[in-house]
Amino acid sequence: MSASKRLSRAYNNAMVIPFDETSRFIIMSDCHRGDGSWGDDFSNNQNLFFAALTYYYENGFTYIELGDGDELWENRNIETIIDVHSDAFWLMSKFYEECRLFMIYGNHDIVKRDPKYSQTRCHSFFCDSENAEIPLFPGIEIPEAIILKYRYSDDKIFLTHGHQADCLNSTFWRLSRFLVRYLWRPLQLTGVRDPTSASKNNKRKNKIEKRLMHWAKVNNQMLIAGHTHRSVFPEVGESLYFNDGSCVHPRCITGIEIVNGTISLVKWAVMTAPNRTLYVGREFLEYPVRLSEYFRSTTKN
Repeated sequence: MSASKRLSRAYNNAMVIPFDETSRFIIMSDCHRGDGSWGDDFSNNQNLFFAALTYYYENGFTYIELGDGDELWENRNIETIIDVHSDAFWLMSKFYEECRLFMIYGNHDIVKRDPKYSQTRCHSFFCDSENAEIPLFPGIEIPEAIILKYRYSDDKIFLTHGHQADCLNSTFWRLSRFLVRYLWRPLQLTGVRDPTSASKNNKRKNKIEKRLMHWAKVNNQMLIAGHTHRSVFPEVGESLYFNDGSCVHPRCITGIEIVNGTISLVKWAVMTAPNRTLYVGREFLEYPVRLSEYFRSTTKN
C-alpha cells in the first residue's frame, strides 16, 4: 500500500471532533516519554512540558497528543514510563477527566491502537502524592487520526502522526522496532545515530515531508502531522501541510495552537529575564493566522 493510500485510509477512519470560533486546542507530539534512563529523550524537557501543560489546563485548552507520546519501542512497559513521569500523567489525567484530552498513536506507540492495551494498561496509576491508585485514562480510545470539523461548514483539519508516509515505520514497523530495541538503542548510548529515524536522517525527513505535502495538495486538505520532529508552518496559499515539531528538541518544545479561529506555532523554553533570573516562557515562532484564510485557499484549489 502506498503512502497516499495509508494516509487516505487514516483520514476515512478518523475520529471526528467538532470545533468552532470558541475552541482552544494545543497540539503536540513526539514526547517519547521513556524510563528515566540516560536514553530517555523526554527527561531533559519534562519540566518544560509540565509548565506548558499547566498553562493550557488553566486556560481552558484541549490537549491533543499527535502520536509517539510514549517511547514503546525502546521500552516494553508503559507502567514504568507512567511511574517515572507520574507528574505529567497526573496532569494529563486532569485533562482527560474534563474531556479535554485526545491521543493519536504514532509508530513508536502503535501498540496503543489495541483497545485492550490502552484500556487496561492506561486505566489507572499509583499517585505518590495521594498514596493511592487513581484513574488515568479509563475507557480511552486512541485512534490513528482525528478530524477537527468546523461546526458551521464542511471545513476540516486532518490530524495524524505522519508515519503513514514512511514505509519503514508503518508497514514494516515491527522490523523497525526490533532494530531500534536490540541494535540502535545500545549503539545510541555510545553516540551512534539511528538511521531508521526520520527525525535524525535529513534525507528521509525530506522525502516524508514531500509525501505529506503531496497528499495535502492532491486532496486539497489541511493536514497537521508530527513524526519528523521538524516544525512546519506554511504561508497561506503555499501549502496545507503543517507540523507541530516535537517535545524533544534540545532546550525547547514546540506545538501548534488553535485558538478562537486562529492557528499559530509556539515554542516553550527556559528564558532569561532582564534581571538575569530564569523562567519558563512561551513565544510565537509563527504568529496567529485566521484559519478561514487557509480554508478559503482550499476552496480556490
